[in-house]
Amino acid sequence: MKKTLNAAVAMMMAITAIGMPMSVSAEENSEFLTMIPNYDNAVGTYAQGPNGEEAVAADDVNLTEEQYAVVKDMHLSLAMLWAGAGEWYNGMTDGAKSECEKMGIEIATTADAEFDPAQQATQIETALSLSPDIILTLPVDPASGTAAYQPAVDQGVKIVFADNSVNGYIGGEQYVSVCTGDQYGMGRTCAQLISDAIGGSGKIGIIYYEADYTVTNNRDNQFVRSILEDYPDIEIASMMGFAEETATGEVASAMLTQNPDLDAVYVSWDVAAEPVVAEIRSSGYDTKLVTIDLGGNNDLEMANGGIVYGKSADMPYQIGATMVKTAALSLLGEEAPTYIVSDSICMTKDNIEESWISAMNCQPSDDVLKALGK
Repeated sequence: MKKTLNAAVAMMMAITAIGMPMSVSAEENSEFLTMIPNYDNAVGTYAQGPNGEEAVAADDVNLTEEQYAVVKDMHLSLAMLWAGAGEWYNGMTDGAKSECEKMGIEIATTADAEFDPAQQATQIETALSLSPDIILTLPVDPASGTAAYQPAVDQGVKIVFADNSVNGYIGGEQYVSVCTGDQYGMGRTCAQLISDAIGGSGKIGIIYYEADYTVTNNRDNQFVRSILEDYPDIEIASMMGFAEETATGEVASAMLTQNPDLDAVYVSWDVAAEPVVAEIRSSGYDTKLVTIDLGGNNDLEMANGGIVYGKSADMPYQIGATMVKTAALSLLGEEAPTYIVSDSICMTKDNIEESWISAMNCQPSDDVLKALGK
């Protein structure tokens, strides 16, 4: 996953979360619907942007051949400043590189802030010394990011955000656009997957991200809404939050100790789900798991027919490519959408390879392919 908090604060919040089990029937659902931050965000097919913008599909953001040629003659440069590192970021980087090659855009620098806001602020300053025309970035901290990105705004750099903007910025003014995944769609897909995993009825647990982080809040809230609205034979037996992805094993231990008959568990994202998988296995529970994002370890677990039943994921390759397209459109003086949503995939053991090609434009690991008999 792409986000985290200060470890000390996060661990404290995670420990607090362990003491918050709940068991409420679907008919008494108000507590479930108000537990996760940003639960009152507008409901619809897509989540809205940070300033209430309606989403535009990434497939609808394109340049003509003539526009590609004009951009190539502009001899632009670009910096990629990500919050973290991993397969998701690699997919986004590869998508951005593919568009840069088409447009003749030089990649001046890339950086990984290791989820450290201070480090990201320094990386922004370093990148600006290279005078890039474009910055593609995922902010570590929307609050401190307001000041951190201001020098780039003052310098006239075209900023395109992945997933989240920063506080106080408006699309089309301080930045060009926010490109993200279909968080509501992924939440709905996971609800369908968990229903499939347990045959349409049974008890589930929900391990959600309890920090105020719109992207994950949107997917978690939509998962809850979908279960309550569309799957009346599924009982939410427990909901617990976490703030640090390494603490989810403790949360899962508490949840499963109190509810040993859980048929399945939803976890907000892939890396955070790994300790939960480990806890289910080590304690011998007969519990399936559904989560979001591609990832080697859990995908291998799925390929082997293990605890992980299915996943939804956005399209990081498409997101990266679309970020470059929107920046180019803005530099051409064209109006670019300020909030863009990528496609998403629904993955089970039956379509792991196809899902990786669609989302990441590459094959899964050799271990996964071997487990699939390929």
